[in-house]
Amino acid sequence: MKRYLAITATALSVGLLATACSDPGAGGGTQPSGGSGTEAAWPAQDADLDGTTLTIWAAQNSATVPDSVIAAFEESTGATVEVVTIPDPYEQGVQTKVATGDKPDLAFWQPTESSLSALNATTNLQPLEDAPWIEGTTPALQDITGLLDDTRYAALVSSPAVEGVYYNKEVFEANGITDLPTDWDSFLATARELDSAGVTPFYEMGGDRWATQWWIHVQLADAAEDGLWDRINTGEEKFTDETVLGTIETYQGLIDEGLFNDDIATATFEDQGDALLAGDAAMVVQVNSFFGQLQAKADTAELDEKIGFFPISPTGNVGTFIPDQSNALVAFKTGDAGREAASRQLLSFWLGDGYPAFLEEQNTVSLQDGVDSPSTVPQALLSVHDSLGDSVGSMQVSAVANPDLYIFLADMIQGTTTPEQVAQQTQDQFVQLARAQGVEGF
Repeated sequence: MKRYLAITATALSVGLLATACSDPGAGGGTQPSGGSGTEAAWPAQDADLDGTTLTIWAAQNSATVPDSVIAAFEESTGATVEVVTIPDPYEQGVQTKVATGDKPDLAFWQPTESSLSALNATTNLQPLEDAPWIEGTTPALQDITGLLDDTRYAALVSSPAVEGVYYNKEVFEANGITDLPTDWDSFLATARELDSAGVTPFYEMGGDRWATQWWIHVQLADAAEDGLWDRINTGEEKFTDETVLGTIETYQGLIDEGLFNDDIATATFEDQGDALLAGDAAMVVQVNSFFGQLQAKADTAELDEKIGFFPISPTGNVGTFIPDQSNALVAFKTGDAGREAASRQLLSFWLGDGYPAFLEEQNTVSLQDGVDSPSTVPQALLSVHDSLGDSVGSMQVSAVANPDLYIFLADMIQGTTTPEQVAQQTQDQFVQLARAQGVEGF
């Protein structure tokens, strides 16, 4: 589940290889371009593509996402679309292949600046300027992600993940909690009230590690709004300074206070879902993929009855968004002008004629104002989506590089490191990654 991390230490050599293979400043432009470099238009959604074969790269968790779109697109155009699953860790696998010249026509990809940079977007990806679906996209989401240096390289097809609090409504009700927390202090007050009643307030999956970082991100929401990541990106502020270090210390303090599950060090993602659904814990700080797990365990009626969501930040209810690779696609420059145009046509179809069926199959929220969300979408997902307009970017969205904070935090949970050591490890790795990318100031 490390697919939220755009560039980590394990991917450092891959990122360097990708950068070394081509000029990161070349091939920009504002229009989709074919292999010849000339401007190309957006084809009609139903233009004849008989004899054309397109390849989409997908991760294991996104390989079946385009099924309905592909079936309808093939029927409408005569094209053939093949999905190739790249084994996890997906990002590293894709970067390695692209660095050696192996490119698909399209690929699922995390649409953040750092991830687009890691893929050397200006050289390897088609710009998607003037895409026909943008005007119909909900205004607050049109430019929320998918851009690098003011050029659009990714098409957002589903609602970006938001870090916030999933809670068990029945546990809250049984313990007389009628008002949702409105800031960090009331959030902790609710947790302590539950703890005093013998309820486990929070459930964390320290064994699987990857979600530990969400506890840091949500505490940084106000600072992110105030330019934290810009300051970290220039070296003006560090992970070892009080802003970030303080959130790590708070996280450790809540663990020491006993507000988490007793098996925090070994608990898994699967355990976390089971615990919240069963009411064995009251709250979980997580992202959309967690709710996807719950959807596999319960139907919409049960989820609406039991599970709610609210965003949280130090001074209010501001969410922290973190789009993952299953939320968006990119189209590659392959040198074949016909296939490049067909790739753009598939994206237009996906967010056009094929979009209602896609939403129905995925049971997810619509990003297009003219297309209604399915009536079966659970209320918690609608609440997540509603929080996007006021949300702020996570480290993955806004930092120039993304160190393995979640690993260092998991080590802290195991008792092998201190908050100060976690902050220092994160800062050291951030500097290493920033230098490798040639970021000024490092």
